[in-house]
Amino acid sequence: MLTYWAEHAWLPDGPAAAVAIGIADGRIAKVVPGSPRHGDALRGVTLPGFANAHSHAFHRALRGRTHAGKGTFWTWREGMYALAQRLEPDAYHRLARAVFAEMALAGITCAGEFHYLHHSPGGRPYREPNAMGEALIQAAADAGIRITLLDTLYLAGGFGRPLAPAQRRFGDGGLEAWLDRVEKLVAPPHAIIGGAVHSVRAVPDEAITAFACSTEGRPVHVHLSEQRAENEACRAEHGCSPTELLERCGLLGPDLTAVHATHLAGHDIDLLRRSGTTACFCPTTERDLADGLGPARALAEAGVRLSLGTDSNAVVDMFEEARAVEMHERLVSEERGQFTATELLTAMTRHDSLGWPDAGRIEAGARADLVTVGLGTPRTAGIDPSGVVYAATAADVTDVVVDGRRVVADGRHVSIDVGAALAAAIEELWT
Repeated sequence: MLTYWAEHAWLPDGPAAAVAIGIADGRIAKVVPGSPRHGDALRGVTLPGFANAHSHAFHRALRGRTHAGKGTFWTWREGMYALAQRLEPDAYHRLARAVFAEMALAGITCAGEFHYLHHSPGGRPYREPNAMGEALIQAAADAGIRITLLDTLYLAGGFGRPLAPAQRRFGDGGLEAWLDRVEKLVAPPHAIIGGAVHSVRAVPDEAITAFACSTEGRPVHVHLSEQRAENEACRAEHGCSPTELLERCGLLGPDLTAVHATHLAGHDIDLLRRSGTTACFCPTTERDLADGLGPARALAEAGVRLSLGTDSNAVVDMFEEARAVEMHERLVSEERGQFTATELLTAMTRHDSLGWPDAGRIEAGARADLVTVGLGTPRTAGIDPSGVVYAATAADVTDVVVDGRRVVADGRHVSIDVGAALAAAIEELWT
């Protein structure tokens, strides 16, 4: 049995000191607080592995290139489409490998990759129809993290509109063709094949209904009410909100994660609560794209589970995502203390929304995912370990263990020069 000795560890009951964590076969075999130092020492505070519930890995290549100047989500999207046309399987693998390694450095042990770059530019299928998805699965393995590939159904360019030329590589032509392609994906041990409806504007309601019947038991995600324009268009087309439409189609439920949930209206929150749907907030992206502030506290008070994602990967830092949930609520309410540190950490580690319910806790039987944060950095020096969620950043992560295997040691990825890999992959795309 491999033993780690954590100076401090965040257990299900909160932070504890001098914790021995025994690991066997990729799982935590025992947890003993108050233990004398022995085994491999983890200096600082050790947390459960983080779950990035919503990522578009290829958006990372837009970082620093789309932030200046006026515009909206819709104008930003044009730049994203231009980037999407440049990606082929080998280049996508190189980029995603580097992006997932950056996530590992930030303490992310599993990523939910919302994947819709299915075919070649123009929409022609590759000889291997899942070449792009398989590139992502292999990239996660290379980076040492788990992946839930949320293979995305994308059929329309808006309500009643065909796919635009830039969107054709996203679409399979129909639900049956999507199902046929996805059934050919084989998940290795580090991966789960899930599904996604891109949005109510990109999938007709009859296809959403059939999709809901075809994906039972899989983790399923959907972009929900990210933009006011989406809500308005949905009401014009269907006479209801996007949440109400998903309820009519039978998609709401405990296997579903509603991403963004920014502009909920009427009894949308109650529909999410009653169905057991999870809501995923991506605050750094939502503010970068000027989407708005979602009702995080109202959802939590209603009993809706919250998860977090890095979405466009303009920032890869789960501490920043968690703090933003709290700080945005403070700005709206003009009161502090909207979420406890435990509530924020729970959102950071919600692996169940990605189909891995045995991860996200430091306890016997759970997957051996550990993230250690140094307590001697300029940001964390002098803090109480219980305040780490409010003080630390991704730069303070020193060690990461995924399924019992060390992936990050002393702040460096054990097998990938992340900065060099990112620079090379992104330069290849833009030159």
